[in-house]
Amino acid sequence: MASLLLGVIYLIFVSLGLPDSLLGSGWPQMQAAFNVPSSYAGYVSMTIAFMTIISALLSPKLIQRFHTSWIVICSILLTIVGLFGFSFCTEYWMLLIFAVPYGLGAGAIDAAMNHYVASCYSGAVMNFLHCFYGLGAVISPYIMALALKTARWNEGYRWTAFLQTGILLVVLCSLPLWHQNEQPDEKQAKAAGAGIKEAIRQRGVITTLLAFFAYCAGEATCFLWTPSYFAGMRNGLSEETIASFGSLIFGGLMLGRLLA
Repeated sequence: MASLLLGVIYLIFVSLGLPDSLLGSGWPQMQAAFNVPSSYAGYVSMTIAFMTIISALLSPKLIQRFHTSWIVICSILLTIVGLFGFSFCTEYWMLLIFAVPYGLGAGAIDAAMNHYVASCYSGAVMNFLHCFYGLGAVISPYIMALALKTARWNEGYRWTAFLQTGILLVVLCSLPLWHQNEQPDEKQAKAAGAGIKEAIRQRGVITTLLAFFAYCAGEATCFLWTPSYFAGMRNGLSEETIASFGSLIFGGLMLGRLLA
């Protein structure tokens, strides 16, 4: 049962990565459709990131109050709402509205699943877990590329939302496994989990946060702007080829995790 649940957890991290690289991959065509400057992708990305931060900061209280499985279910549902919302957007400002559930779903699921795996599994499992985030982020640019080849950018978001819905159904079916796998360590961790103030006081935490900030800034810059760079600077490339370039950085991420 524990191995089966671990497979579901890996699938959840695939779902976490799926939405993250869609905006960058589809932006060259979205920009033309909305008739806005290229830089406007940054406002959408910042809105998603801000809501992710909010939900991540709220996650300690959510983890103490609710079971991890329900946090995951609600978080995936929020990303589905965001993805479907993006797929129906006809004006730029609509993206900013649907970026709210889009980002809220990402922060809570990331924190809750990291907490759960740290409590119930080994460090090796935790490291390998993040490979599956990279897998999801590698897949979605190819979904967008297929959408641009056969339909429009809207379908890239819609197809990803359908995929997320399938993962949500798998998680719902796995609910009995979560309770069977729950260990005393997780219950103790819920009660004794350190808050933000306590965590910051720990030696090395500030340095780690600064390093992580720099890493995330570089990662976000690459996966948001790489396709736009190729669209503007490399004439002759097809739309689907440009969209697929969004997966390059996440391929490197997966390889790095596998070698770690």
